Amino acid sequence: MSTRQEGAPSPHVRSRDALVGWLADGCKPKSDWLIGTEHEKFVFQTDGLTPVPYEGERSISALMGALIDRFGWEPILENGKVIALKRPHGETGGTISLEPGGQFELSGSAVATLHDTAKETQEHFREVLCVGERLGIGFLGLGFSPKWTLAETPHMPKDRYSIMTRYMPTVGSHGLDMMYRTATIQTNLDFSDEADMIKKLRVSLALQPIATALFSASPFTEGRLNGFKSMRSEVWRDVDAARTGMLPFAFEPGMGFERYVDYALQVPMYFVYRSGRYIDVSGASFNDFMAGRLRGFEGEYPTLDDWSDHLTTLFPEVRLKRFLEMRGADGGPWQRICALSALWVGLLYDADALESAWSLVKDWTEEERSALREEVPKQALATPFRTMTVREIARDMLGIARRGLRRRANINAASQDETIYLDPLDEVAITGRTLADELIERFKGPWREDIDHVFEEYAF
Repeated sequence: MSTRQEGAPSPHVRSRDALVGWLADGCKPKSDWLIGTEHEKFVFQTDGLTPVPYEGERSISALMGALIDRFGWEPILENGKVIALKRPHGETGGTISLEPGGQFELSGSAVATLHDTAKETQEHFREVLCVGERLGIGFLGLGFSPKWTLAETPHMPKDRYSIMTRYMPTVGSHGLDMMYRTATIQTNLDFSDEADMIKKLRVSLALQPIATALFSASPFTEGRLNGFKSMRSEVWRDVDAARTGMLPFAFEPGMGFERYVDYALQVPMYFVYRSGRYIDVSGASFNDFMAGRLRGFEGEYPTLDDWSDHLTTLFPEVRLKRFLEMRGADGGPWQRICALSALWVGLLYDADALESAWSLVKDWTEEERSALREEVPKQALATPFRTMTVREIARDMLGIARRGLRRRANINAASQDETIYLDPLDEVAITGRTLADELIERFKGPWREDIDHVFEEYAF
């Protein structure tokens, strides 16, 4: 989740048009399109396989302190505690932040090619594994915490998360599981204009369940099989209906920046950020804020930073800000981090590929898209669709993405183009065997239902 820092005040906003204009300002020419990749992983103590607390000798704060001392990261503070890290001014490398349960996230820099994504990801793991080994701390890439109960999971000291922790149980049954026990990989991509945004949003929303199936990697809860291939995705189905889901309105006539603003304005607020603090206004209306009627802030009007903050509290399967965020994948091994970005770049950053992807999904109905979203967490690639299965759709999807990446023709020092990052997904689609299937087989077989083996065999 986003990490806010105090800075110069942004302009106040009083009109819907200003909110629409802020989104539209994200439009970029194709020559300026970049790739952003974010990935979360669970952090554990390597001797007892227990979660890592925020404070102590072997802790999240010690881990972040070691990254500061050893690799020159700079701290971001909240209430005097380090809650994120950034690179010194002018250096690339993105931001390291904490999810509510201590999940360690790299929000990568915006880069030009997937080769840059791979380099950034490798460098990140080189650093965190180096300092983690000295502290007896390991890192695990799955979609859902495989062993620890919610009560055993630590809470990170961020006011934003405290507000959400209080509010989530009032609007859904799995909000706290989402916050504290899930981990994901996310890809952020650009658009050229409103029409391009609409087409990319529709394609990525329709195909998001297919990506979820390919990346399924969360079959365990509290040391046992949970009956799902992607428990992370299942959890999201009952978090908060007002701010999650497949955005059916995006496929309706009249979709555009204005329609998304209208949707966002209907979603209740969580907080207002002032003077370095998050102030709880959960359930309040952003429309009231714009009218100067927000309780506790009467006569005060929001800024564009407040609007940007509010958009980060919307959690649909694909989120629109000044770019598009693909949010449907479980956490996983580092090769899958690069694979997710490769999948969406191949589909969305080549005009022919985007048109082929749209042709694949444009006649799907709202009911069919919803059914995919409902069934994929359980069945992954075996989910039926019309006269086929999701596995067959995944093969078509990957073929389109591979052709799109090939046409991009970005070559690395080893004379390889960006299609190399799709190879792990091709194997999944060909065999029909997801990481979840592999984990289930090992749990029932050689592990003899001892979940501790996952930390030994699948840690980074």
